[in-house]
Amino acid sequence: MSETSEKRFLRVLNGETLSPPPIWLMRQAGRYLPEYREVRAKAGDFLTLCYTPDYAVEVTHQPLRRYGFDAAILFSDILVIPDALGQPLRFVKGEGPKLDPVRSVEELDKLDPQRVLPHLAPVFETVRRLGREIPPTTALIGFCGAPWTVATYMVEGGGSKDYANTKKWAYSDPEGFDRLIGMLVDATTAYLIEQVDAGAEALQIFDSWAGVLADDAFERWSIRPIADITRRVKEARPGTKVIGFPRGAGPMYPAFIEKTGVDAVSLDTTVPLDYARDHIQTRCPVQGNLDPILLIAGGQAMLDRIDRTLEALGNGPFIFNLGHGITPETPPENVAMMVEHIRKAGS
Repeated sequence: MSETSEKRFLRVLNGETLSPPPIWLMRQAGRYLPEYREVRAKAGDFLTLCYTPDYAVEVTHQPLRRYGFDAAILFSDILVIPDALGQPLRFVKGEGPKLDPVRSVEELDKLDPQRVLPHLAPVFETVRRLGREIPPTTALIGFCGAPWTVATYMVEGGGSKDYANTKKWAYSDPEGFDRLIGMLVDATTAYLIEQVDAGAEALQIFDSWAGVLADDAFERWSIRPIADITRRVKEARPGTKVIGFPRGAGPMYPAFIEKTGVDAVSLDTTVPLDYARDHIQTRCPVQGNLDPILLIAGGQAMLDRIDRTLEALGNGPFIFNLGHGITPETPPENVAMMVEHIRKAGS
């Protein structure tokens, strides 16, 4: 058996059912770990952490050392794409990312797609190093933000509660907004192909704000761009596995799978387990979907939900994960308890 075929995470993406399932967590390298906070303090600011391979490689390793996860995910951020396009980006303590908003075609013209790959060279070096340094049975995941989600940050100038500026542009000038989406599709496709060339064995596309779109808008600005990226990546690098995460998609998950061509989907916390088993897992491998707050609470409530998840999804191709990223308040010992419980349940 080849080294790659021994990687349990990749075996599930190829359709196998394994017990116990492989485990990794979104944002598994992060502020809940004291060793991460130490490196973050050395880096000084978040973008330096992302763009310095020594730091990014170290924080990617940290959860692997503690928990032996079955996959490592590149440490970076979805907003490196607008940063690489030339849209000024900064991270403000207590507030999150801040960008100079782009809200018109004229402002789009100030961005430079030719900057993207040279600017992101340190990220590709991180991927190359991780491919050499992580354990041989651990898979390496590359990732990106989906065009819709990245566009919301670019237009709003940061996070938002209602995405009003983004939706207003999209609804009032759909052709102009499509230019932004098209620019992001091109940049993201090139970015992902470079990650694969550097050693990423699978890719995850995070559409964190897909759930704020009405059904027709979801089709146009979530499904179609992700379908385009997936098709182009697979044409350029046949055999690459792509996981989609259309957070909040609800009953649109089956259409998302069918129309995007992704190989697997990550389920957010709101997806009912029985629905996932009967209507989503029948179409492709699934990944998810423990509530990250349960991981803070720990104890019997967490263990009971883990058991319910394994019961519902463990008889098909399934990767255990959270329904969104791990939160900074999570006690590391609860993560250890979760991993131990899952692995004992499958032994």
